[in-house]
Amino acid sequence: MNMPLSSATPVKVLVVDDSILMQKLMTQIIDSAPGFKVIGVAGSAEEGWDAIQELRPDVVTLDLELPGRHGLKLLARVLKQDPLPVLIVSAFGGPGADNTIQALELGAIDFIEKPDGTTHTLDGFMKHLVAALQRAAASRKMLAAARQVAQAAVPARPAAPSPREPARAGKTSLIAIGASTGGVPAVQTVMRDLAPLRLPIVVVQHMPPGYTAKFAARLATATGLDVHEAVDGDRLKPGMAVVAPGGSRHLEIEERRGEFVCALREGPLVSGHSPSVDVMFHSVARSAGSHAVGILLTGMGRDGADGLLAMRKAGAETLIQSGETCVVNGMPKAAYELGATERVVPLTQIGTAVSQLIGERPNLRTA
Repeated sequence: MNMPLSSATPVKVLVVDDSILMQKLMTQIIDSAPGFKVIGVAGSAEEGWDAIQELRPDVVTLDLELPGRHGLKLLARVLKQDPLPVLIVSAFGGPGADNTIQALELGAIDFIEKPDGTTHTLDGFMKHLVAALQRAAASRKMLAAARQVAQAAVPARPAAPSPREPARAGKTSLIAIGASTGGVPAVQTVMRDLAPLRLPIVVVQHMPPGYTAKFAARLATATGLDVHEAVDGDRLKPGMAVVAPGGSRHLEIEERRGEFVCALREGPLVSGHSPSVDVMFHSVARSAGSHAVGILLTGMGRDGADGLLAMRKAGAETLIQSGETCVVNGMPKAAYELGATERVVPLTQIGTAVSQLIGERPNLRTA
């Protein structure tokens, strides 16, 4: 649960948005939230850059659709200079979703959708904005450490495991990945490095409806794998990956006639989320047992911790992203404290670690 921050040392927020109405609305919401204070507003990328240099905010909220559409350029420029938490406040739909995913890949901490003006949406926007600011504020120190580690690391692209004996009877293994805040670039890094293994991959990344299909498309481009938003009844094949669609349905993996199949089911929030990493991990524990690898990446909260423990108890190999490379070390830390894994691996080494497991464990096999 996100707790209010101390008002004694308010988090300084800069609002970058070309709408005067949105500037006023967000200032009102942020200033009324315990522990936060708007220290300035900017209506363009140029004004935003100058304000960041002058005011030195702790967190920036950024509208990508600035005059000249320079929001992404400002984001890249800011993150190149300083590991500053940047929260994207975007309009849903069309190029907005593509730009938002690109912003998350560049290193934006999180995003929320702009309201459409209805009372219900405005109320939801207020809650989501404050919660996202709390996540951004909590990530500040860890974000700086994570980027230092990333800059120092030399990513090792794993090779496919060396052939052992001829293919044995039994089912192909699969890889299950869960992530939340900061997960978009982390998932992309891990999947890119796992691509040579050609194992089926299942991903739950916390995102609202309308964004997961765009996320899957960008993963396909980045990895060369067949990646798409999961559809009920999808049969998982080598070289294929599915992303749980955002919304009210949970993604579960079932075994049917020797194949792994996706099942999408309506249900309440689990661990505060839908789709939930816990639900997916628990289903993989039941369906794949020791033929699976579970990976839990950066994220706020504890979604995935219980499910990863279930996978470990079922005989699966489990790993978590190391805290110093996480944007937010909530979910991995919760899993470690439960005893869900003993493998704590830096982000850029997860692919190599999984490749070694595939090569060493008789129960894990490619097609």
